[in-house]
Amino acid sequence: MVGRSSLPEGSLFLGFDSSTQSLKATVLNNELIIVASDIVNFDSDLPHYKTEGGVYRDPADDGHIFSPTIMWVEAFELLLEKLKPKINFSKVVAISGSGQQHGSVYWKKGSHAVLSSLDPTKSLLSQLKDAFSTMDSPIWMDSSTTKQCREIESAVGGALELSKLTGSRAYERFTGPQIRKIYQTVPQVYDDTERISLVSSFMASILVGNYASIDETDGAGMNLMDINQRTWSKTVLEATAPGLEEKLGKLAPAYAVAGRIAPYFVERLQFDKNCLVIQWSGDNPNSLAGLTLNTPGDLAISLGTSDTVFGITAEAKPSLEGHVFPNPVEPDGYMVMLCYKNGSLTREDVRNSCAEKSWDVFNSYLEKTPPLNGGKLGFYYKDHEILPPLPVGFHRYIVENLNDVTSNNLVEREVEEFDPPSEVRAIIEGQLLSMRGHAERFGMPNPPKQIIATGGASSNERILHSIAQIFGCPVFTVQRPDSASLGAALRAAHGWLCNEEGSFVPISCMYQGSLEKTSLGAKLAVATGEGVEDKELLEKYTVLMRKRMEIERRLVEKIGRA
Repeated sequence: MVGRSSLPEGSLFLGFDSSTQSLKATVLNNELIIVASDIVNFDSDLPHYKTEGGVYRDPADDGHIFSPTIMWVEAFELLLEKLKPKINFSKVVAISGSGQQHGSVYWKKGSHAVLSSLDPTKSLLSQLKDAFSTMDSPIWMDSSTTKQCREIESAVGGALELSKLTGSRAYERFTGPQIRKIYQTVPQVYDDTERISLVSSFMASILVGNYASIDETDGAGMNLMDINQRTWSKTVLEATAPGLEEKLGKLAPAYAVAGRIAPYFVERLQFDKNCLVIQWSGDNPNSLAGLTLNTPGDLAISLGTSDTVFGITAEAKPSLEGHVFPNPVEPDGYMVMLCYKNGSLTREDVRNSCAEKSWDVFNSYLEKTPPLNGGKLGFYYKDHEILPPLPVGFHRYIVENLNDVTSNNLVEREVEEFDPPSEVRAIIEGQLLSMRGHAERFGMPNPPKQIIATGGASSNERILHSIAQIFGCPVFTVQRPDSASLGAALRAAHGWLCNEEGSFVPISCMYQGSLEKTSLGAKLAVATGEGVEDKELLEKYTVLMRKRMEIERRLVEKIGRA
């Protein structure tokens, strides 16, 4: 039987996660147990780039947010150096990775020759520093392409038509609108570009010394791929920019081999020349793999720089909000996802202004304020939000008559501020009520059978407690909050196995029946309350969630960006 026992004794599988604020690595052995990990934080480990949270914000162009492409190259070299004393690179039989979704890299004409003949006596930084037609990579936090989004939607017959075709309506952070903006505003950059990579395929390209394909799952986050055919959509390509298909290259399944590792890494770091590089994919798809999410009815909530809610489904039913991507570890299935831009950085802002810059104080406020927060509802947007499409701003309301759950006469009044403890609970409850409201509207299970929480804030027990109360289901956590790099290492092993077998094998065969013996198992963090009081609280949260969605709809009608 094919499975974990088929992985070679003593072999290692290396997974990377190139995220917004850092580059992480996780190494699994052939028993799928973590044996090493490390991280490079862009702001603190590479301070000469002067990024904040790994990004630059353009003061002259509202919503224009990007990262220096070359910083990711330097971080990659630094992380490999940090890993060198921890593992024997010659034992690594496969590598894969995760990239922040939607971010793009522009290789200038002639760069393939440089990439395919890297000199192992020189650094990557010195050899690739002039390989790009622009040094700035637009990333998922960017919201400066509203005009391009509307143009692309209009060209294909509207937002819903685009969603049916590609899995999502046009979103500012998606790569297609970003490419169109570059084509329109700096045409010389577009003309001088021979290949456009996503962050995921960019990092894979460095590893194989060749332009790696974009994988079908991450490719679905571009507004360019036909979600059902899993090929580039000629209709949308033409609506985006001329000659685009040639610059994108071919698509590949997420479990496919991108190539063998480049001679550069064999000679410089003593990797084995037969080490396989498995297609890299996006961070959310890799998290889905790392969380072993394979039951419809389960949801995952990732609490990171962005917050995401995702699950799996057998069929694609795109709508006007949320996203449908091909499932990275199940070729015939799909993953569904909601994404919020205001995640950990916005929580940190509230912590800094209301809780003495201390998570301990923040948590003590969460503990001493009652669930429902006396009806205090907050909307906190440090950055232009994706879901709902609202601009930067803060809105606070007090909802009255909440104690009568049968009442339809809930009234809200807007207020200027909350006291600090209420503000802390308001941001956590507000974010979670929004997730629940949009997840239900998108057709995700209600209530879910269980929620698996991941990302940095999933180590916060008070937040997990609120998730269980608001969603009305048990909450599990994984051993490591960095599920994207763990998922990438698992996908490296899975891709190696598929290649060895000569065809796709289900990823679950690698851990079925023995999940608890690996580093992939999840443990119960908060059980569902079964008492009368718990059920009454859930009913009240349901009423409050509906009220929040009603207020949100009015805000979008009044000041929404879409």
